[in-house]
Amino acid sequence: MGVIEMVLKHPEELPALVKLKLAAMQAARYVPPEPHWAFCYNMLQKVSRSFAIVIQQLGPELRNAVCVFYLVLRGLDTVEDDMAVPIETKVPILKAFHEHIYDPSWRFICGEKHYKVLMTEFQHVSTAFLALSKEYQEVIKEMTERMGNGMAKFIEQEVETVADYDEYCHYVAGLVGLGLTRLFYAAGLEDFALDVLSNSMGLFLQKTNIIRDYLEDINEIPAPRMFWPREIWSKYGSSLEVFKEEDRSSEAVQCLNDMITNALKHAPECLEYMSDLRDPSIFRFCAVPQIMAIGTLALCYNNIQVFRGVVKIRRGLTAKIMDGTRTMADVYAAFDDFSAMLEAKIDKDDPSAALTQKYIDEIHAKCKARFFSDSRRKAFSIQSKTVHEILLVVAILLLAFIMFLIVFR
Repeated sequence: MGVIEMVLKHPEELPALVKLKLAAMQAARYVPPEPHWAFCYNMLQKVSRSFAIVIQQLGPELRNAVCVFYLVLRGLDTVEDDMAVPIETKVPILKAFHEHIYDPSWRFICGEKHYKVLMTEFQHVSTAFLALSKEYQEVIKEMTERMGNGMAKFIEQEVETVADYDEYCHYVAGLVGLGLTRLFYAAGLEDFALDVLSNSMGLFLQKTNIIRDYLEDINEIPAPRMFWPREIWSKYGSSLEVFKEEDRSSEAVQCLNDMITNALKHAPECLEYMSDLRDPSIFRFCAVPQIMAIGTLALCYNNIQVFRGVVKIRRGLTAKIMDGTRTMADVYAAFDDFSAMLEAKIDKDDPSAALTQKYIDEIHAKCKARFFSDSRRKAFSIQSKTVHEILLVVAILLLAFIMFLIVFR
């Protein structure tokens, strides 16, 4: 959907889009004077623009620690993802990555595009890491070591069972949740959250990404990397590849719904984790990705397009989420709304329907127990809708005015 078409169908999202554009421009202008920090924040813009925006709202000390933590793990992930690197080379690097971050002379060239630049000039990340306080360094080192060993394990082992799936997601994302919790605590801004809650924050995001990225991952060259557990997909097909075939659409969607149901079980613990956060900037940093995840699951549920192309939340809705997430009431409203959207698509004949409904009911109960006002109901909309002509005119005029400001500023 083009920008103009999106604005015409959802003019209420235009103000948030403008704010997001301004925030992105402000984040892009943030260039510290030190070369290593300049590289880190510039690279952050390239590998995750949305993350670069939310991280800017953290305090300077914590922002630097989180930036380095993110880039170190992106480096580790780049090594894992590069299927051109032989296993006998890859595994030792993954296991020793936590040691390499202490050595500014170390680099390993792999990956593509921006990720290749990150790995080629990794000395800047190491230099920035060494500039952090010892408390932050210890957290990053520990999580990198544990993640590297976990990745190495699953380089040589398939994801067979749901337990394997949970274990893999713990290594690559749950540990991110644990690490961030420890960084927040080290900064003196948050209490020490339970590991099970921190882990669920990571698993909910990772499982959403694994589900959404089915087609991209299975078409990976030179070889696919798939993490859908055999215990789930084997109930619906002889291989993961068959779900790309048009005559297997019914089985593909049933498998997809089963995977989404598995992810939904983490949502209540995510809500519990976020409800305990005190610092407003940390809260928004954590809450926005979680709302994006539940929105993505609602969009993907029962949607054959997951196996045909790219399925993602439109830019305007993303902007609205980023602009409108301020309090825990906003989070409850968003989770309740997106869960209702998913619930409306549940087919009672789907094999996972009863369990899906159970998890949706748990999310609704969690939200309604803490959020009673109806004034925010239906705050979000995934589907396109008919817009009154006067709103179309206003949207077009506003868009023209914004473009004028951008061109002639």
